[in-house]
Amino acid sequence: MTWDTSKNLFKSNSGRPSGMETKNSAENSSSAEATLNSSSSRRSILSSHSKASGNSIREVSFADFGSKPVRHGSRGADSEGLSTSQKEISDEDARLIYINDPVKTNEKFEFAGNSVTTSKYSFITFLPKNIFEQFHRVAYIYFLAIAILNQLPQLAVFGRGVSILPLAFVLSVTAIKAAYEDYRRHRSDRIENNRIASVLVNNQFQPKKWKDIRVGEIIKIHASETLPCDMVLLSTSDPTGVAYVQTVNLDGESNLKTRFAKHETLFKMPEKEKVIGLIKCEKPNRNIYGFQANMEVNGRRLSLGPSNIILRGCELKNTEWGIGVAVYAGRETKAMLNNSGAPSKRSRLETHMNIEIIILSLFLVALCTVVSACALAWLLRHKNELNYLPYYRKKDLVGKDYNYYGVGLEILFTFLMSVIVFQIMIPISLYISMELVRVGQAYFMIRDTEMYDEASNSRFQCRSLNINEDLGQIKYVFSDKTGTLTENKMEFQRVSIWGVDYSGAKSQIEPVGYSVQVEGKVIKPKMNVKTDPELLQLSERRNDTKEGRHVYDFFLALAACNTIVPLVTDTSDPTVKMIDYQGESPDEQALVYAAAAYGFMLIERTSGYIVIDIQGERQRFNVLGLHEFDSDRKRMSVILGCPDKSVKVFVKGADSSMFGVIDKSLNKNILHATESHLHDYSSLGLRTLVVGMRQLSASEFEQWHSSFEEASTAVIGRAALLRKVASAVENNLCILGASAIEDKLQQGVPEAIESLRIAGIKVWVLTGDKQETAISIGYSSRLLTNNIGGSSEASPTPVALIIDGTSLVYILDSELEEQLFQLASKCSVVLCCRVAPLQKAGIVALVKKRTADMTLAIGDGANDVSMIQMADVGIGISGQEGRQAVMASDFAMGQFRFLVPLLLVHGHWNYQRMGYMILYNFYRNAVMVFVLFWFVLFTAFTLTTAINEWSSMLYSIIYTSVPTIVVGILDKDLSRKTLLKYPQLYGAGQRHECYNTKLFWLTMVDTIWQSVAIFFIPLLAYWGSSIDISSLGDLWILAVVILVNLHLAIDVIRWNWTTHAAIWGSIIATFICVTVIDALPFLIGYWAIFEVAKTATFWLCLLACVIVGLIPRFVVKYLYQYYSPCDVQIAREAEKFGNLREVGDVQIEMNAILGPQRR
Repeated sequence: MTWDTSKNLFKSNSGRPSGMETKNSAENSSSAEATLNSSSSRRSILSSHSKASGNSIREVSFADFGSKPVRHGSRGADSEGLSTSQKEISDEDARLIYINDPVKTNEKFEFAGNSVTTSKYSFITFLPKNIFEQFHRVAYIYFLAIAILNQLPQLAVFGRGVSILPLAFVLSVTAIKAAYEDYRRHRSDRIENNRIASVLVNNQFQPKKWKDIRVGEIIKIHASETLPCDMVLLSTSDPTGVAYVQTVNLDGESNLKTRFAKHETLFKMPEKEKVIGLIKCEKPNRNIYGFQANMEVNGRRLSLGPSNIILRGCELKNTEWGIGVAVYAGRETKAMLNNSGAPSKRSRLETHMNIEIIILSLFLVALCTVVSACALAWLLRHKNELNYLPYYRKKDLVGKDYNYYGVGLEILFTFLMSVIVFQIMIPISLYISMELVRVGQAYFMIRDTEMYDEASNSRFQCRSLNINEDLGQIKYVFSDKTGTLTENKMEFQRVSIWGVDYSGAKSQIEPVGYSVQVEGKVIKPKMNVKTDPELLQLSERRNDTKEGRHVYDFFLALAACNTIVPLVTDTSDPTVKMIDYQGESPDEQALVYAAAAYGFMLIERTSGYIVIDIQGERQRFNVLGLHEFDSDRKRMSVILGCPDKSVKVFVKGADSSMFGVIDKSLNKNILHATESHLHDYSSLGLRTLVVGMRQLSASEFEQWHSSFEEASTAVIGRAALLRKVASAVENNLCILGASAIEDKLQQGVPEAIESLRIAGIKVWVLTGDKQETAISIGYSSRLLTNNIGGSSEASPTPVALIIDGTSLVYILDSELEEQLFQLASKCSVVLCCRVAPLQKAGIVALVKKRTADMTLAIGDGANDVSMIQMADVGIGISGQEGRQAVMASDFAMGQFRFLVPLLLVHGHWNYQRMGYMILYNFYRNAVMVFVLFWFVLFTAFTLTTAINEWSSMLYSIIYTSVPTIVVGILDKDLSRKTLLKYPQLYGAGQRHECYNTKLFWLTMVDTIWQSVAIFFIPLLAYWGSSIDISSLGDLWILAVVILVNLHLAIDVIRWNWTTHAAIWGSIIATFICVTVIDALPFLIGYWAIFEVAKTATFWLCLLACVIVGLIPRFVVKYLYQYYSPCDVQIAREAEKFGNLREVGDVQIEMNAILGPQRR
């Protein structure tokens, strides 16, 4: 298989110890093993680069992009990690923990207690903090300023209480929501902090609440209990010091991981003897896969690594008990430091909306300026009459002073009063409407049965409500391969051993299981594997023949060189037990199951040895050393002490890495044959792996062991030194063979990619696999087709760009980036192979920086987190790789194929609804403002309002808010069937057809016309009559509400009872509210509606306002849809008249997909 470097870069691979502790086994000890047993430290590991350096957090987290430039090329990332690992832990940069002495530990530095607080507010801070957060929205500050101005006597237009009610309502709704959410957090914190743990107090383990635990205390954890804090493991119930933990609460991975206690503390019982020591460790950080520390016990200095620490939130499994010392508590634990969630993203539509809000603000200023200028002209014209005119007379003729302030101040007051009167030009209710609509849209996406994954029993998850509408504007999709396009359920398919390909037609169709007898019970692997009859016979011969010896070594390597933990489980048959291989890598699981199928069954693993049943005979191999996989070496190795007293190193890894350490002077024919088989396997889309070995002499082992001891206890550059030690022993190998594993495509992937491409979405695949494997998957997924090739001026042909991670090292973060983008933008397909996680994010950034197009990244593993967070929209697949991608994503789902209904159906609907809703909110408020503006022009510019102040306030809250929210959630311009049948319809969002500057200005023109019709028709009808101002105001508010609701009704595509109730109910509610307001004797306009509604003129005016106001919209809409229809309108007509069946295979002519828009 091709060793997927990116898939494993973020793996903790903590299923092995940071060294192997072997028990003194005289019967199996060779001279080399004796060297190991005499050592003070019996551990051997090469921690992965990302773990030791802490660099994985730098790669995963993009929160610090602004403060520090992140290099996406491998060299930049690597060098950054090396510099981190080479920092010595000095007393200034470290925390000192005195074991079993919390008083002394916390004497100099008061470390954080173990009480955790995930809530945002306290009872005292809630009000000021919540209000401060809400006023981050500039619009709220604007409305607060308006309310404050209205409190001044000189500027009071509305009642002082009424003016502040809209803002108070919005703030209250948001505050209540925040208070409820925080109450739930407080309740959760209280439950968590009051859990009980066993803590050593006065040489006895006593129950203690989690919140009272302090750093330095010794804690005892029992099976299935959750860890209350981060602690270094001192001893366990297992005599070899191993403990199994489940980290599902931390990183989402359900597979068991192994942690180890140091041999020097393993047999110390805190109840019987006082444990004294000092731990010097790094300061708290977010890296859950890294830990660097030293421990001084009995005058000896021991190195501690990631396999010696167990973290808060993990559960102890398959281990009776474990004892450890608290090193990080409360908010300083790695779990709490990582409890920040995905970065906040804003939708592109909302960002663009801010431009229109600025334009509306300028509109508002212009209207206020016009009113002020007209008022100035009026005052200058009537300056000699001001002593006698009402509202302006300066002389107190009837015992009342009207406080005339002079022309200058009067104009200033007029301008500020205009701002107050026309304030709803900026729609305050729009923000709440958008939030409610997004919640409704999310509900229907979550409930969509077409996006329910039966295999994992998981529904679609909407983790971010801010960017629903962005799903309808995606132009680029960046996808991981393994686990995203494929199932990440590895199946052992082919094998080449010593130059012979044991695969093909001879393989058995039905998988055959292998079983062993243990104490009268049958043990067999949980998963069966297809086997080759000839190879099965050879594996049974053991070392009898030359071929059998090579087969023996090959399958021994597969069974031993891994981090798999075998777990024996019961079955319905009491005489049969299943052995379940738990591991973090599906590749390793497949290889161990394959070894078991050929008679090499891994039975037991401890910290110092493994037991393998080889053709019915149990053999114990001392694990003298293990060098785990890391992204630099791209291989892993194990050093075994074999029963025949020999010491062998078995190595497996990617072919690009392995062929560099294989002795090419030996067995050239075998080497060439294996290379040929690897090429064949990769061409079939299989994941390949090369296996090699060599025997170590006593002197070679002794040299390796002393070098490792020196490297593992170093405090400067430990990771680099350990890599060097590993590379020294992994050389001059003899090749054993190669394996090939199939990672099948998920159901519906080819069809999904084809639909996305027809929709004008460019799909880029970013994978860690080798080129041949990536190309093969490209063809099987229909990403690559036989039509793709070269291009010429005469006949342009689709072109595919295939680039590897090595090339990207020199391209990303250099002047070549622009050239790569220019080339990639001309290609219909881009496939990047052998890429590291930061390079994935770099590719996304490459496109984001140079186009205005929307990007989406989809992946399933921790190595995809950086890419998911970099893209405009991030989607996590809840698959085999844990939940890190899901936890960092905006949306999560079970299968790649769900991307089609998500984008083409829900994305299209969400964008169309939200775009229309924003424009409609601008329109309905502007209509009201312009009606008030026309009235000011006829009242000597005194800012008198005809419409009751209560009706003005209720206009945006009750009269017109509900219909737009209902339509924004439920309306559908096209059916799901049509949108899926014609993916080209998705282009409407890419072309911004539902929300753009042109539509905004057309809406404003229509707004002005409708306001003219609403204002002047009643004015002219009642000109010269004795109608009072309140009656005319009631007529205007009713006309506005009826018109804007009918305007909405015209644009509704799909009616249902909810839509009918919202629109017609709002009109009825308006009549009721106006009637109730006019029936209150203490309000201005008492009984006005009852008098004016008696006349026929009133109802005729309402009818005339609606007809005259809507006629231009009807005409323009008819002409546009008849003579210049868009794709959506054509498809809608086909739906309307039931012609979709008749259309059949005839393609609806669609608009051409536009090229990338440059920023």
